[in-house]
Order: sequence, then structure tokens, then C-alpha cells
Amino acid sequence: MLGLIVKIFVCPITVMIASLIFPNVYYANVIQPIIVGLILAFSAHMMEVLILKKGTFWLSTIVDFVAASFIVYIVSLFFATASVSIAGALLTALLLTFTEVIQHSWLINSGRTQKSPT
Repeated sequence: MLGLIVKIFVCPITVMIASLIFPNVYYANVIQPIIVGLILAFSAHMMEVLILKKGTFWLSTIVDFVAASFIVYIVSLFFATASVSIAGALLTALLLTFTEVIQHSWLINSGRTQKSPT
């Protein structure tokens, strides 16, 4: 659960930063990258719950990159005033993946990825 809370803050901020530094990522107002970031946060958390554990670090990271690229590009299409190219979506996903590597390492090393027996 702590991983989700961290993502709720990190993902929107990362998407906002991407829109500031990458010329091919443009959002007309602040709420757009926040919405994209929140969708990314919840989807990344679900992928962590399903995939991330000791031994799946790189698999989870690669899946996060692919999903983030797709989500950033597709969700941005729903905003009439936003403009995100495929290259912009890939660069944004790369930036998000960097934050995910740090979070995945922290979650695995702290033992927060262990699933309880059902």
C-alpha cells in the first residue's frame, strides 16, 4: 500500500517534469499530466502486485516501461489540447521507468513484495 501512495505523488510529478523538459510532450493545463500520472500510478501498482517479487525485478521494469509508453500515448489522445508524440511517450516512459527502478529496489529490499499465503 505504501508503494501506491508513493506512486500517487511520483507519477504525476514525473509526467509534469517530462512535459517541461521534452519538446514533444505538451499538456495545455496542469490537470492533464496529473490525470495521466494517476492512471499510471494505479496501473503500475497493479502490475507490481501481480508481477513484482524477488527474481522478477527486470521483467517488472520492462513491463512497466512498455505499459507506461502505451498509457502516456493513448491517454494523452483523449485530451484535445494535449500533444504527445510516440517519441515523447517513450521518453516519458523512460523517465518513469527510472523512478520505478528505484521504487522496485526499495520494495524488494524492504520485503514489501512478499505475498501473503491465501
